[in-house]
Amino acid sequence: MPPNRRCAVPSEGTNLSRRSQQTIRNRILGALPPTEFAALAQSLAPVELVLGETLHRAGEPIDYLFFPETGFISALAVLSDDNPIEIGLIGAEGVAGVSVILGATASYCETMCQTGGPAHRLAVGEFKEMVARSPVLHDLLLRYVHVFQVQVSQTAACNAHHDVSQRLARWLLAAHDRSGSPELSLTQDLIAVMLGVRRATVSVAAGVLQKAGVIRYQHGHIKIVDRPGLENAARECYQSVAAEYRRMLGIDPAVVAAATLALPAA
Repeated sequence: MPPNRRCAVPSEGTNLSRRSQQTIRNRILGALPPTEFAALAQSLAPVELVLGETLHRAGEPIDYLFFPETGFISALAVLSDDNPIEIGLIGAEGVAGVSVILGATASYCETMCQTGGPAHRLAVGEFKEMVARSPVLHDLLLRYVHVFQVQVSQTAACNAHHDVSQRLARWLLAAHDRSGSPELSLTQDLIAVMLGVRRATVSVAAGVLQKAGVIRYQHGHIKIVDRPGLENAARECYQSVAAEYRRMLGIDPAVVAAATLALPAA
């Protein structure tokens, strides 16, 4: 079933325009020159994202963009039988709804919050005005669109050609990069939806990774105990995307939760 639609809860915290840019954890916002950040901050509204909420629904207009500060958002393709499958993850390195920079007015996919947490919301009209007069923001967003497309393409290739244990390894690495925690609270049902497989298949795949000594899995909790080993299990499905993040955005996804995004030289 498609995820339930809810609304992001407006935050009662300090308006972004009054916060120091150094405290911003979203890498796009943190990478802006101070003058561009100050101008954009006037239009950004702090919100609290809710676990399971849908930010954008496929085929419907994109009204807002969301810049998450923590956690991650799933981009989901919904098939004709209403069963969703994940095609990409969005965390503090990026923004949900960014396809509007390419001229899109409606969302191709669902975007669903896998974790709750703070974010910043920007109305599309104000976004377009800001992009028109903010060259660094424009460049950063185009770079991000590119690396997100690389992630989507690699996910499709992985889903088509690799076994579920390798697919699960890739997904856990991507979730770990964005959560900043080696321990993830994830049910088999949720992972099954993300990977487009049966619950029992997830159990078998998790068992393979646990037997290899790279994760511990029990009662909906997965702990990554050997990150290099998990990367080896995912092979090029993770490494190729991580390399593109480093090349285009100057960040290592493995430390995205703690790193400061720097715009690479042209």
